[in-house]
Amino acid sequence: MVTEKAKMIRGELYIAADPTLAEDRRAARELTKQFNDMTHTESPEAKAVMKRLLGSMGRDCLIEMPFRCDYGYNISVGDNFYMNFSCVFLDGCPITIGNRVMLAPNVQLYTASHPLNPEIRSSGLEIGKPITIEDDVWIGGNVTVVPGVTIGRGAMIGAGSVVTKDVPPTCVYAGNPAKFIKKIEPKEKKESV
Repeated sequence: MVTEKAKMIRGELYIAADPTLAEDRRAARELTKQFNDMTHTESPEAKAVMKRLLGSMGRDCLIEMPFRCDYGYNISVGDNFYMNFSCVFLDGCPITIGNRVMLAPNVQLYTASHPLNPEIRSSGLEIGKPITIEDDVWIGGNVTVVPGVTIGRGAMIGAGSVVTKDVPPTCVYAGNPAKFIKKIEPKEKKESV
């Protein structure tokens, strides 16, 4: 028999009120509370809590407080990952973040969604799609990324954007919804923005 947890992670309709999932969310909230109550993000204790919370965490990562997530175990971050203050990850489905990714304050990554049909939605079923952020991506402050989006290697997302579609590599996207602004040229890769 397929568990509600397996259905959730695979992006199928699942019952969010399932006791196992409710306990997993409680455990994640306990770990995020421990982390958010600490005074130093770079302390060995803070790093140990994040390693317990996340599915995997690369080397030399810095995650600022506060941070919120649903489960934690569906989040994978690469090496040299930086996340600024007040980010929220709804990680019913996998959130995969590459190496050297930078997230500004208040970035929201939402894999969770609800069925469009109101009868199905009111029955308590939920659904989701994974989010992938490839290597060397920079996401500006107050950006929201919705379910099913992939942001390509080296892309930059402007502050305040809502990313509803895949972003190709080495492009700048901004706006609500986020739209193509320009291609990042090789020369620009060496300059600061």
